[in-house]
Amino acid sequence: MTISRAGLGLLGLFFTASALLLMFLAFLGGARNSNPLNRIYWLQADTSNIPGAPALSRWTYWNLCAVNDKGHNACGKSYADYPFDPPSHRNFGTTTNIPSAFIGTNHYFLTSRFMFPFHIIALFFATCSLFTGFLAMCTRIGSFVSALSAYIALTFQVITTCLMTAVYVQGRNKFNANGQTSRLGVKAFAFMWTSTALLFLAGVIYCMGGAVGRKESGYSGREQRRRGFFSSHRSGSLRSNKETAA
Repeated sequence: MTISRAGLGLLGLFFTASALLLMFLAFLGGARNSNPLNRIYWLQADTSNIPGAPALSRWTYWNLCAVNDKGHNACGKSYADYPFDPPSHRNFGTTTNIPSAFIGTNHYFLTSRFMFPFHIIALFFATCSLFTGFLAMCTRIGSFVSALSAYIALTFQVITTCLMTAVYVQGRNKFNANGQTSRLGVKAFAFMWTSTALLFLAGVIYCMGGAVGRKESGYSGREQRRRGFFSSHRSGSLRSNKETAA
């Protein structure tokens, strides 16, 4: 039983660590102009006809980035929780050649801004699940605490990933409809959805580890021993009574 729990705990640790790695890569994409962070972005759009905008623009958590001749992000100063809001002063500061769907609405701004704090919460609980996962290899309580942390992380990760998918898929469609070629960041989307699946698997495995070794026969064994003791006592008493009567 101990080996089974240890094996499940180790597998849960592997899935949790893998999810954390992908979550951090997606979170830090665009924060620095270094490999691999300069290859990760949410959305790329052709903005060559927008005044003051680069030929190609990429949105990340940290900035609105241009694209260099190698096809990598060329980002300036980083700002945490950078919004996706093309017409505002935070992005291009103009409505010229901006798709009309972006103008006069806070939908894209608010949706993209809420992603950041939810992502941080998911990272926090996934990290907690990773550390308690070491206890999951040897104790049931460690397994269940790790599972709880993994499922809380999963909840916020699902919220973040759904917000990301909604806002940037809509943004891509609006740019394409306006004749401005746009595409999603495949790496960022793959990292986010894969980490969501990994957190789910980690939670299931931790729960399995907590269930391993649960002995439902333990109490019945003691009860059997008690019954055995009293029954033998009773049978001895009956034999003595019969001998006395004889």
